[in-house]
Amino acid sequence: MTEQNVSTVVSPEQEGQRIDVLLAGAVEGLTRSGAQKLLAEGHVSVNGKTVSKAYKAKTGDKVETYIPAPQTLTAQAQDIPLSIVYEDEDLLVVDKPKGMVVHPAPGNPDGTLVNALLYHCGDSLSGINGVIRPGIVHRIDKDTSGLLVVAKNDKAHIALQEQIQAHSFTREYRAVVHGNFKEDSGTIDAPIGRSPKDRKKMAVTDQHSRPAVTHFEVLERFRDYTYVKCRLETGRTHQIRVHMAYRGHPVAGDPVYGPSNTPKSLQGQCLHAGLIGFLHPRTGEYLEFTSPLPDTFTKFLRGLESTRME
Repeated sequence: MTEQNVSTVVSPEQEGQRIDVLLAGAVEGLTRSGAQKLLAEGHVSVNGKTVSKAYKAKTGDKVETYIPAPQTLTAQAQDIPLSIVYEDEDLLVVDKPKGMVVHPAPGNPDGTLVNALLYHCGDSLSGINGVIRPGIVHRIDKDTSGLLVVAKNDKAHIALQEQIQAHSFTREYRAVVHGNFKEDSGTIDAPIGRSPKDRKKMAVTDQHSRPAVTHFEVLERFRDYTYVKCRLETGRTHQIRVHMAYRGHPVAGDPVYGPSNTPKSLQGQCLHAGLIGFLHPRTGEYLEFTSPLPDTFTKFLRGLESTRME
């Protein structure tokens, strides 16, 4: 896509609309957040002057919008330390630290797990997901720590993906959530899709959604929190975070789906991918790996000890 210059004249029907809303409706393919970014970067003028996103359009306003050509993302090898739990000629299991993004994206062009994998593995990564996500079979969020498997060739990648799709790939997480579940264990079966209210978020919704199933078990109860184990049957974006919030027990520290008073000391959600298990794509042997809780997680749990409920 090349750069664009788009001219818009505000109609009487658009009178009073915020400029970011107006642009999102008037420029094909432009989202409201995209419009806000263009406004913040000074790429939008009204009657020859730049305006803020809160500007209210007036009939006859001439709006000029410059849309730069999108940058092509590439992934470069970077010498970033990796915690490798297991590795052979077909795959490796990595213990990702909290705060590391899995693959390059706008806003995170480097310093990701993929950049580290390219340095460690060279050309020995599957190419099914393209140059930005080589070897990536499944992902975990930036501020979620723990295990994920990486494929070194396409055959291994396909075999691992088939296990995920057949729900035979084991993924267990540990989380601390707000409040207390009434039951000791249960299943949350609720479809997840883009939030109709906020396109940056996911939500339990019947609109353009996919099935999502999370099994949970209470490990410890505290006065204001519950320590739980979650097993994914499906793997939707933000699944555990969305399902816990849907049940009224958002993950502690979650800045997106949690309450405003969620602990900031956690620097993101208190969620850890502690166990994965799968059939090896070449040998058929079942392999299972575990990862200890990170320090931020154990420190938070220790701080709750005095409020433990028997």
